[in-house]
Amino acid sequence: MASRPSSRDAATSPVLGAMDHYESREEGGSTEPLASSTVHALEEVPSIEVGSHADDDFDLSSLEDDDGTASVASSTISARTYERGRPYMVVGDGRYPIPSDEVEQNREDMKHAMLTMVTENKPFLSPVGDHPQKILDIGTGTGIWAVEVGDRYPSAKVRGIDIAPIQPKWVPANVTFLVDDCEQDWIERDVDLAHFRFTIATLKNTSQVLGHAFKSLRPGGWIELQELLPTPLCDDGTMPDDDPVKYLYEKIERAFEKFGMSAQLPAELEPFLHEAGFENIHCQIFKVPIGPWAKDRTMRIVGLYQKMAVVDVLPIFLVPFQALGMSEAEIEVMNAMARKGLDDPKAHRYFKYYFWYAQRPRSTQVEEDTV
Repeated sequence: MASRPSSRDAATSPVLGAMDHYESREEGGSTEPLASSTVHALEEVPSIEVGSHADDDFDLSSLEDDDGTASVASSTISARTYERGRPYMVVGDGRYPIPSDEVEQNREDMKHAMLTMVTENKPFLSPVGDHPQKILDIGTGTGIWAVEVGDRYPSAKVRGIDIAPIQPKWVPANVTFLVDDCEQDWIERDVDLAHFRFTIATLKNTSQVLGHAFKSLRPGGWIELQELLPTPLCDDGTMPDDDPVKYLYEKIERAFEKFGMSAQLPAELEPFLHEAGFENIHCQIFKVPIGPWAKDRTMRIVGLYQKMAVVDVLPIFLVPFQALGMSEAEIEVMNAMARKGLDDPKAHRYFKYYFWYAQRPRSTQVEEDTV
């Protein structure tokens, strides 16, 4: 079994875990391979400075609507099934574990706004240059990332792929959407950047999907995966061993395992990227507070977003928890305790977000597949 990515010492940024080669890029980014093919994985990033304030009122206005001029292109629509009135997309013989209704769409857009703040308005870290030509967003969800990137890079044709037809009707002229399952056969051509976000943990065959992405990239193109490690952490001892939020996520991890998925996969992508053929593998880790306990105002807003995202996702785990043998009453009590715990400003919990980016070698030849 492949080992976890290697560790490096943290840089000094209070919000971002800086990494070798990242700060040294030239303005606009370079499409040349980075200096080393070793993995630059960062495990220890600076602790978040704790504030002395309570939960304040924040400006949480939603992002502005996009006002592009081209309509969405999509393939055939997938079937849906319903649980407690919430729609889920049917994929093969099963169903996708996350609902596709307006509640979940709003949660996804909120997480997008949160990560935009965390990354200081960088939609990706890969050094694709100022004028990329072709960008893929695999697991595009509401399409908010694809639309933003299409606006920012008018030189690029941006395509979002998702199993749910929930993308906006009007988008920039250089953005299209395709309703499709990324775990089935798909090959694009000459892609500069293949982007994944909040997708990897739900895949049944990670190696196959990364292999498809590799073949879709042009030589020298980049893949980027932005993923949450769903394990609450704490640096100052304010999260006890019997913490209700920690207990909840331990159950979620067991439920993932029950359905053949690994919640720890976001921290363990290095060997999968190597196996797919990628080089210049980099990992940047961001600490995101759960709740508005940080001293920095931006991180307090980020923490509030993250707390809301946790609260809003709790109802979808009913069936997975029942698969662990829990009764509905036990699940309701566990969720109630977790919600109460999330309201405690003295518990300084956070999540780690792993941003992996890696390059297809310029000299690599791969067998051409049929789309």
